[in-house]
Amino acid sequence: MTIKADHVLDAKGLSCPMPIVKTKKTLDGIEPGQVLEVQATDKGSLADLKAWAGSTGHQYLGTIEEGDTLVHYIRKASANEEKEEVDFANVISNEELEAKIGSENVTILDVREPAEYAFSHIQTAASIPLGELESRLGELNQDHEVYVVCRTGSRSAMAAQLLKDNGFTNVTNVKPGMTAWNGKTESK
Repeated sequence: MTIKADHVLDAKGLSCPMPIVKTKKTLDGIEPGQVLEVQATDKGSLADLKAWAGSTGHQYLGTIEEGDTLVHYIRKASANEEKEEVDFANVISNEELEAKIGSENVTILDVREPAEYAFSHIQTAASIPLGELESRLGELNQDHEVYVVCRTGSRSAMAAQLLKDNGFTNVTNVKPGMTAWNGKTESK
């Protein structure tokens, strides 16, 4: 299958959130309706770019795997299709979250990729990658306070919004996330 792209972005070797940051910057400089090809090696970019495109109104067209490279295609939205990128309103710091670990009716949800979670995660955190979250909502208790964590706070913001859109009423994004986590961790 050959797909014609108007612009190509090489994001190989970059990890979250850089493929999204570079994609956003590149899309800002192209015309609405044009297609951007994003070449990435970060496996998490599959879920991240799809979720980001959906949250901003840009059209995620699909991804083709070429060896170790994921080739994503995104169509830039026109002004009337584009949504304002909004961070999730309910935010807690790493230190505030650390005080809640072990509390009753609290769920810490880690939405990073399985490999990220395996190397280091907050004790008691449940692992549901962002790309699987919508299909696994039933695994979460809607009556709990849900604290969503990722590497930097951007995937978790998208996940928190997804939870809110699906009826979760007590959801909080954790920032800055695992890049600055100083509390206890474990690996699996």
